[in-house]
Amino acid sequence: MPDTKKVVCFGEILWDILPAGAVPGGAPMNVAYHLRKLGLNPGIVTRVGIDDRGKKLIDLLNENGISTDHIQLDYDIPTGIVNAVANAHGEMQYDIVAPAAWDFIALDDATLDLVKEASHFIFGSLVNRNAVSRNTLFTLLETAQQKVLDINLRPPHFDRRLVEDLLRHADMVKMNIAELELITGWFASYKDINDRINVIQDRFKIPSIIVTMGGDGAIVDIAGERYKHNGYVVEVADTIGSGDAFLAAFIFKQLNNDGPAASLAFASALGALVASKTGGWPAYEIADIQNLAASQNAAFI
Repeated sequence: MPDTKKVVCFGEILWDILPAGAVPGGAPMNVAYHLRKLGLNPGIVTRVGIDDRGKKLIDLLNENGISTDHIQLDYDIPTGIVNAVANAHGEMQYDIVAPAAWDFIALDDATLDLVKEASHFIFGSLVNRNAVSRNTLFTLLETAQQKVLDINLRPPHFDRRLVEDLLRHADMVKMNIAELELITGWFASYKDINDRINVIQDRFKIPSIIVTMGGDGAIVDIAGERYKHNGYVVEVADTIGSGDAFLAAFIFKQLNNDGPAASLAFASALGALVASKTGGWPAYEIADIQNLAASQNAAFI
């Protein structure tokens, strides 16, 4: 594909401490990984502690060819972790430990210049839980070009006022069906997904809205034109990072000047491919995405 301006991911970078061991996590890092796998050169703006966990995250990004030039070091606050434990019913509960280094992402001239020059600036809701990172984000939003909100609602780290403020700044928003239902439930009672998308678009004037629906596929609305893809049938290993892969693939196709339908199909295929593998950072090639689509009579590239 032709050279494009860098895509920048902003937000949390951490380790998920699972019963089986620690794995790298954080939506911004996951999106950056898949953008790199697709041949782009993403930037990531975040912060880690000067501890072993922070060093390992930086080493991991470098090993995968992802620039670490804009990862800040914190000499006082540790690298972020999320403790995952099973409750009495065997359901996993997640404790996003605070404070974490990514709560204190600072604003500097180099970061401002990076974001100003980027074609797309991807951000989420979780990073706003601390005023330092939140203030940095909202300053960067004033200079960013295409602002992509990847909503990631994690109680208790959000409230209605914050989410509405983020939506007002977004040019593109990606959310799952549960997040769409929660947010639109603040305004009225809706039964139809199209009505829910309409109210988000009407209230916040967002040009592009993407809603992922798990096994039921995904919908994208771009400037009032709506497209749906029913998804691909795979044997699910886990769903870790599949939504992040979806977003990376959609932006990749948009940068390649492909239409909404082709972008949605490609994103759905990569999301399904990642769900068929273990973990958020599986190895794959673009040919694997094409083969999955072709195997279900849905070649689109």
